[in-house]
Amino acid sequence: MTDTPWKQEGFFTSPWNFDPEVTKDWKFPENIIIHDVTLRDGEQQAGVAYNYEDKMRIAEGLNEVGVQRLEAGMPVVSKDDARVVAELAKRTDFGPKVYSFARCMVDDVKRAVDSGVKGVIMEVPASPHLIEKGYRWELDRAIDLSIESTSYARDQGLEVVFFPIDFTRSDLIWVCDLIERVGKEGHMDGLALVDTMGATSIHAMQFFVRTMKNRFPDIPLEAHFHMDFGMGIANTIMALSEGVEVIQSTVLGVGERAGNVPMEETVMALKCLYNIDIGIKTENFKSLADMVAEISNIPILSNRPIVGDNLFKVESGIIATWLLNCGYEDQTEVVPFRPSMVGQAEPEAVMGKGSGIDNCKHWLDKFQIQASEEQAMEVLMAVKEWGLVHKRLMKDEEFSTLAKDVLEN
Repeated sequence: MTDTPWKQEGFFTSPWNFDPEVTKDWKFPENIIIHDVTLRDGEQQAGVAYNYEDKMRIAEGLNEVGVQRLEAGMPVVSKDDARVVAELAKRTDFGPKVYSFARCMVDDVKRAVDSGVKGVIMEVPASPHLIEKGYRWELDRAIDLSIESTSYARDQGLEVVFFPIDFTRSDLIWVCDLIERVGKEGHMDGLALVDTMGATSIHAMQFFVRTMKNRFPDIPLEAHFHMDFGMGIANTIMALSEGVEVIQSTVLGVGERAGNVPMEETVMALKCLYNIDIGIKTENFKSLADMVAEISNIPILSNRPIVGDNLFKVESGIIATWLLNCGYEDQTEVVPFRPSMVGQAEPEAVMGKGSGIDNCKHWLDKFQIQASEEQAMEVLMAVKEWGLVHKRLMKDEEFSTLAKDVLEN
C-alpha cells in the first residue's frame, strides 16, 4: 500500500477510508474474483432477450475486461442457451472459467454435463415460505432434490456452488441446517450468499456473513445480491470485508426487478475506496457498458456512476472554473477519478443554463471569438435564456451562432 492510498495517479478519495480505526477489522481475502452472471441473471430483466450472437458478443467483452468466471447460461432454457454454454465451455482461448446454472434436479445437471462445463451453480429455494407458497412443494422435497442432484454433480466431476434462493428472508437456523445436510449427504464446493430480494441492510449483512463463516469455516463463500433497495454494492463490499471471495455481478447491473450488483461500480469502489485491485481492466468499462446497453435495448442514464455519458461534462460555473484552473495535472481535484481509468473521454466545460463566465470565455476562445468582459457576460446571459428554453446542453454550432448574433447586435 502506498503512503497515500486515497490519492494516487488515477484517483483522489477520502483519507478517512484508510484511518486505522476504519481498517482494523478488515478481513478482505487476498484473491477476490468476479463471477459474471449477465448472460443468465441479466437476461431475466423484463424485456431483455439475448440470442446466440448477442451472448457471444457479451462473452467476448467480458473476456476482454478480464472477468475470472462466467455463468454462461442455463442449458435447459433453450437451444440457444445450450449452444452458448457448450461453445464457451469448449474454447481453449477463453479466459474466464465457464459455469452453467441449474436447478437442483438431476436432469438439469445432466444438461450441464453434456455442455462440457467444469462448474455448476445449483439453485434451490431456501425459505420455507417460498417453498410452500411459491413452489408449493413439501419442505422435504427441496432437501431431497438438493442432496440427490448435488451428489450426482459431484460424481460427474463438476464443481458445485450451492445457491439458496431467498436465503436472507429465511429462518437462519433452519436454512443453515438445510445447507449442512446438503453438504454432508450431498455435495458443496462453494456457497452463494443469495439476497434474492435485495432485502438486507449492511449491518445485517455483516451478521449474516460472520454467522456463515462460523458455521461453514471451510466452505468458500460468494456474494449474490440484488439492488431492490440500492444496497447491493455496499452489501457486497461488506461481505468481502468479512472474507467472502467471489462477487456475482452483471454489466450495468442488469437483472431481475431492480437488477444485480453492477460490476463497474463495485470494482471501482474496491479500487479507489479500498485500494484493492482485483485485476479487472477498468479502462474497458465504458465500451463494454455501451455494448451491453445496445444489445439489451436499455438506456444508460447520463449521470450513471462510472459509465454515464455526462459524468465528466461540467456545466456548473464554479466547478467549470476549478476544472479550467486545475487542468490535466490536477484533474482529480475536480473529479474523484480520471475518466481514462474507465474508458471515458476527458472532462470538458460545457455550455448550458448552469454555466458561468469562465465556461463562456473558454468557449469564446475555442471559437476564436473576441469579446470584452461586458460582451462575454451578455453572451452568457443569452446562453442561460437559451438553456431555459431548450433544457439541454448547447452544441458547438449553436453556441457559435448565438455568440455572434449577440455580439453583432
